[in-house]
Amino acid sequence: MDIRSILGGLAFAFIWSSAFTSARIIVTNAPPLMISSLRFLIAGLVVLAIARLMGQSFRLNAQQWRLTIIFGICQNALYLGLNFIAMQWVEASLAAIIASSLPLWVALAGWLIWGQKMPALGIIGLLAGIGGVFLIMGTRLGAGVDPLGVALCVLAALALTFATLSVQGASSGGNVLVVVGFQMLVGCAALLPPALMLETWEVNWTPAVIAAFAYTILIPGILATILWFWLVRRIGTVKAATFHFLNPFFGVAVAAALLGESLGILDIIGVVIITLSILAVQLSKPKHP
Repeated sequence: MDIRSILGGLAFAFIWSSAFTSARIIVTNAPPLMISSLRFLIAGLVVLAIARLMGQSFRLNAQQWRLTIIFGICQNALYLGLNFIAMQWVEASLAAIIASSLPLWVALAGWLIWGQKMPALGIIGLLAGIGGVFLIMGTRLGAGVDPLGVALCVLAALALTFATLSVQGASSGGNVLVVVGFQMLVGCAALLPPALMLETWEVNWTPAVIAAFAYTILIPGILATILWFWLVRRIGTVKAATFHFLNPFFGVAVAAALLGESLGILDIIGVVIITLSILAVQLSKPKHP
């Protein structure tokens, strides 16, 4: 792995983790479903415009439409939508930690449901990581964190786990940005009906909220997606996914720096366990090209 790939991976992990802090700023000043739907509409149109400028075709094959619909609903509407709702009551650091456990849930499902082989290092890392997640959740619940918010974060992670397993290998055929753009528009359409039924458009447009909203659309929403696909093409999925082990650390660090969120000793222990567990699971995967 060369220096450009390492820097790109570090940038991706940091950007992905920072999205929870910007989301926390947004949802404490705006209705979460409406603002999420607007975010996906803007991001989707921007990505499709970029794709058109790059000469990508808007014609998708059957696999790509399957990817678009499943990921649009599970990733954008359910995963990101539920996280936005949850962060009305849950701190950004806890939401980031739960979301960072995604590689563990994907590995667990592949092992238990599809019978995928996993070396001893992966099994140990998997069990330890899940234990670390429950340690942090138990500590926060004992400290009075809203159980509904925690449950929504867990459901969000499970929704993305399902999407990840459902569309493995379905991204062939090119036109990656077109797929991503349509995914975002699917998320916008899926969130709009419940938003109109359950929420009122009242936004406190402070400079911080405007900056957080623009950052969430342009950096985690668009740049991180493009960066991820660049990493996968350059070094492969397994090596690229290894950078996820940095997400728990980056997530809590950004939340602490910008929002002043504090961590207890058990939280820190849990973050270390999850971080090392994700690394162990990723390193135990067979290194296919």
